[in-house]
Amino acid sequence: MKSLLTSFVCILICGMIGTGVVHGEDTPENALLVLAKKDNTLAIVNPSSLKVIAKVPVGNDPHEVIGSADGRTAYVSNYGSGAYNTLAVVDLISQKALPSVDLGPLRGPHGLDFVGGKVWFTAETAKAIGSYDPATKTVDWILGTGQNRTHMIYVAADMKLIVTTNVSSGTVNIIEKTMAGRPGQADWDETVVRVGNGSEGFDVSPDAREIWVANAGDGTVSIIDVARKQVTQTLAADVAGANRLKFTPNGKLALISTLRGPDVTVIDAATRKTIKRIAVGHGAAGIVMQPDGARAYVACSPDGYVAVIDLHSMEVVGHIEAGQNPDGLAWVIRH
Repeated sequence: MKSLLTSFVCILICGMIGTGVVHGEDTPENALLVLAKKDNTLAIVNPSSLKVIAKVPVGNDPHEVIGSADGRTAYVSNYGSGAYNTLAVVDLISQKALPSVDLGPLRGPHGLDFVGGKVWFTAETAKAIGSYDPATKTVDWILGTGQNRTHMIYVAADMKLIVTTNVSSGTVNIIEKTMAGRPGQADWDETVVRVGNGSEGFDVSPDAREIWVANAGDGTVSIIDVARKQVTQTLAADVAGANRLKFTPNGKLALISTLRGPDVTVIDAATRKTIKRIAVGHGAAGIVMQPDGARAYVACSPDGYVAVIDLHSMEVVGHIEAGQNPDGLAWVIRH
């Protein structure tokens, strides 16, 4: 009997590992989400213990992840440089995969945002952006960008401003909602701003006045005045291969990761000067800020871990082993 029970337990555990599903403790109210591109999994991390509490399969080539406003659902872009056209969906409470979203001809989904109850996404191959409504389970809006490799996306809380970076075009799209269309219907004005080569990672300052863009090809940072819709300054930041740029919650610092170097570059937003380079490994990708401003989490893809940076000491204070080739990160708060 004991032998039979042992065999049953072994079969159960091995089966879970084989499907990529690993469950531990319940998902905390505050959770860090980490995509492992090589494993095709989403890791749910307890930020207090820095331990992975669950891993859920999310389909082929997952690149970016975003959580719903209530912190109960995660959406993942299956990118494949245009080979795929789906968004994976994960129930963060039950820690299981839900049916994916088929985007049809909107291939190469990558950048994600969640605003107004909807998932906003880029579709590189289609040179477009769109929104998916979980309530109706439909893609309810699509807009072309006319730019090559529309990669990352930001949507303002009032949904009147959308920003995208377009890697191959070296541009940024500033898209503003207007009422200039037919009576009672909204229209959109698009302004294309030339920045630097390989424009990819970007962020909008917390006061919404500036857009900072990291140009991977040039190693520079372009600063765009949102009101004037033009570049007002270009910083020689020495960030060749830049992948992501994120402001701290108070807007005082900008952190830039690069896949070509061992450091995360820290720039003082007021002085526009680099104040530190934090050694994290052999290259870095995704960045997410803890909402209270205490820590930054940086996906060190070549090293297979997420580096934890204390934003007061500006030092690495821990590592999270979340899977092979970590990239996209998100923070969720359950309501």
